[in-house]
Amino acid sequence: MSSAPGRSGRRIKHALPPVRWPTAAEAARARWFSPGRLGPLATRTRTWVPAMVPWRATDDGLVTPDVIDWYARFAEGRPGVLVVEATGIRDVPSGPLLRIGHDRFIPGLRTLVETVREKSGGQTRLFIQLIDFLRVNRRPDPTKFFTRYLEIGDEIRRRLASALGDGAWVTAPEPDVRARLLQADRALLDAVLTARELESLDFGYRERVWDTHLPHIRELPFVLPGLFAAAARRARTAGFDGVELHYAHAYTMASFLSRLNTRDDGYGGAPEHRVRLPLEALRAVRANAGSHFAVGIRYLGDEVVEGGSDLADAVAFGVRFAAAGVDYLSVSKGGRFEDAKQPKVGEAVYPYTGESGYECMPTVISDERGPFGRNVPLAATIRAAIREAGRETPVVTSGGIFSFEQAEEILRAGEADYVAAARQTLADPDWFRKIELGRGEAIRRCEFTNYCEGLDQHHKQVTCKLWDRDLDPADPDVRLAADGKRRLSAPTWVD
Repeated sequence: MSSAPGRSGRRIKHALPPVRWPTAAEAARARWFSPGRLGPLATRTRTWVPAMVPWRATDDGLVTPDVIDWYARFAEGRPGVLVVEATGIRDVPSGPLLRIGHDRFIPGLRTLVETVREKSGGQTRLFIQLIDFLRVNRRPDPTKFFTRYLEIGDEIRRRLASALGDGAWVTAPEPDVRARLLQADRALLDAVLTARELESLDFGYRERVWDTHLPHIRELPFVLPGLFAAAARRARTAGFDGVELHYAHAYTMASFLSRLNTRDDGYGGAPEHRVRLPLEALRAVRANAGSHFAVGIRYLGDEVVEGGSDLADAVAFGVRFAAAGVDYLSVSKGGRFEDAKQPKVGEAVYPYTGESGYECMPTVISDERGPFGRNVPLAATIRAAIREAGRETPVVTSGGIFSFEQAEEILRAGEADYVAAARQTLADPDWFRKIELGRGEAIRRCEFTNYCEGLDQHHKQVTCKLWDRDLDPADPDVRLAADGKRRLSAPTWVD
C-alpha cells in the first residue's frame, strides 16, 4: 500500500519541475503525437483527456449549454481522445450529473458529440464514461438520526440494557430508547451501536455491494449488465466513438472488484468471483456495441485502503479484461470511501479526502517522492503482464502529468500506450495544440494545488484558479460561474 503525505510524518511543498518544450518538428516526430489504435478505432495522437465531472448538467441529468461549452473548449485543443464525464446509467435523480439511462437523453448527447466533432476539426475521438453508484446519504443531524433514522430493534435494546446495567431497557418503549440514545455520551454510543450504525451517524448511511440482505443489492448481478449495455447502445446512437466502463474509485463496479467484497453468491470473495460481474457487463456491452464501437475500462491499480485490492489484483483483472476483448484499460488509483474524512453535518462523504483520495489526485504538498507521475508504475506493471499474456491491449496512464518530456519518456519506456492529463488540460485546454505548434512557452501550467478538486468536493461548477488571472469582469464575452466570482471557461487562445 502506498503512503500518503503525513504517514511518514514529513510533508514537502514541491516546486513545479522545469520543462523544455519541443519545437514543432520535434513534436511531429514524438511518440505522444503519433497515431494509435483502440480496438476498431484509429486515433490521431496518443494524447488523452480523462473524464472530469464539471457539475454543469441539469438536476435531471440533461446536457446544458454549459456542458456543451465545457467539452467544446477541450475539443479546441484537439486531443487524440476526450472522455466525457462519469454519466449515470440509471434514470434516477443524481443532481447535476449527466445521465444516459433513458432515450430522452440522446438528443442532448448527440449535440455534444456534434459540437466536439466541429470544434476539433474531426481530430478527436470522443468516448463517454458509464457509471453506476449506490446510495450515499448526507451526514445527518444527530437529533434526526436518533429520533427518525436509527432502527430500534430488540438487539439494540439488549445492548443498551447491558451497557447501562438495567434490564428495564429490554422492554422500554421506542421513544424512551431514542431519547436516551440522543442524550448518550460517546462511550455509551460506542457500546450500543454497531459499526455500521456509528458510521451512519458520523458519516451518513452508505450502501455496499455486499449488503445482500437488501433485495436491490442482491439483484445487482442480474440488473447491471443490461443497464450498461442499454447505455452503450444510447451512446452509439448519439454518435460517440466508444464508451469507457467506470470500474474505478468508490462506485459499484469497483466495489465488486474489491477484496472488501464479501458476497457469498458467486460474485464476491475469491478474485475469480469478484471479476465475474465486471466481465459479464463488458460482454453485454460488447454484444450490443457493434464492431466499430470501442469499449474501454477505467479501473484501479491499487485501492490504497486497508484490506482492499492491490496491484496484484489489478494485474490479474487486467489480464482477464484483455482476454475478454476490452479495447483499452485506463489505470487509476485510490479514491475510496473507506478512508474518507468525516463530512460536516448536511454534507455527503467525499471519497477523495483520505490517503486513497490523495493517491488518486496527488498535490504539490507531498512526501519525498512528490506528486508527478507517481501512479505510472501501476500502469507499467499491468501493461507488462498483459504483454506477457500475449495481448496488445493499450494501457492509458495518468496522474500528475505536466510536460511533454514526461509523457514522451513514459511512452518511450513502454510504461503505457497513451498518456492522459486531467488537471493540466483543465488549466490549459490548448496545451496539446500549443505543443504541436511549437508554442510551449504559451502554455498555462497547472500548479497542482487541487483548487479544482475542492470545487468538485462541494458540487460547485469546476473551474481553474489560473483562468481568473485573465479575468476582466467588464468583458461582455466572459461568462462567470454561478457564484459570480470565477470565469466559467478557460480564456480563448489565439495563435
